Amino acid sequence: MKQLVLSIGTFLILFSCNRNKFAHDASGTFEATEVIVSSETNGKLESFQLTEGAVLAKDQVIGYVDSVQLYLKKKQLLANHKAIQVKRPDISVQVSSIKEQIAKAEFEKRRIQRLLQDNAATQKQLDDANSEIEVLKKSLNGQINSLSTSVNGLNEETNTNDVQVAQIEDQLKKCKIINPIQGTVLNKYVEEKEIVTQGKALYKIADTKNLFLRAYIVSEQLEKVKIGQKVTVYINVSKDKQKSYLGKITWISNKAEFTPKTIQTQDERQNLVYAVKIEVKNTDGLIKIGMYGDVDFR
Repeated sequence: MKQLVLSIGTFLILFSCNRNKFAHDASGTFEATEVIVSSETNGKLESFQLTEGAVLAKDQVIGYVDSVQLYLKKKQLLANHKAIQVKRPDISVQVSSIKEQIAKAEFEKRRIQRLLQDNAATQKQLDDANSEIEVLKKSLNGQINSLSTSVNGLNEETNTNDVQVAQIEDQLKKCKIINPIQGTVLNKYVEEKEIVTQGKALYKIADTKNLFLRAYIVSEQLEKVKIGQKVTVYINVSKDKQKSYLGKITWISNKAEFTPKTIQTQDERQNLVYAVKIEVKNTDGLIKIGMYGDVDFR
């Protein structure tokens, strides 16, 4: 009987040691910043050279939607812009003849004034000269106002045309499919030459170089963690080996939640836990999205 008890005790000790070989403060799964890239316009997907698993750079152009009709519309608007400019009057040229007439009338007025001083002209001649100058000046002002109104109208027409050109250029820009973040393509939803609509998902990409471990802690552990704290994160690389990474706590939930079924805590009697997010640099690419990880806060 003593031998049986001793054997059972030895087994329990060994089992306990094996079970706690990789004992850590918390555990969770790795997540990444994922972006679903959608089409910003309607049309045929003329080019879409993309494969799942491809690593893309930020702002990389990976395809475009048919833009022929938009391009032709832009050419039409640019032609309209030129036509408007042709109709624009040159005010200085248009009023130059009247200004010359005013200059001659004022010269004649000064001549009459000199003659009047010598009693070689009459007051009526001077009055007629003044009257002629006033008429010419009013004609000049009227013509300037008319031409200015015409120019202002053409300016407004030009502004409207320029806004339409800017709208077309924006739509043309949206025809290009530009990758928003550096990362790895997780899923591809469409193929080249398909018809796409605005808002249709094209592919999903994730930043796999900067991952987050979403771990869960019990209330007693809250005093051990704080935002910005450096921690050690572990992943299993084999049955009996773990690899460590430096991590940093970036978020702590302010609400408790029920323990996820797939997560173990130090104290399994705890039903409520708090989620924390730990930033981890995936420098060697061994960490995968959805992989389990452990963390030590000490």
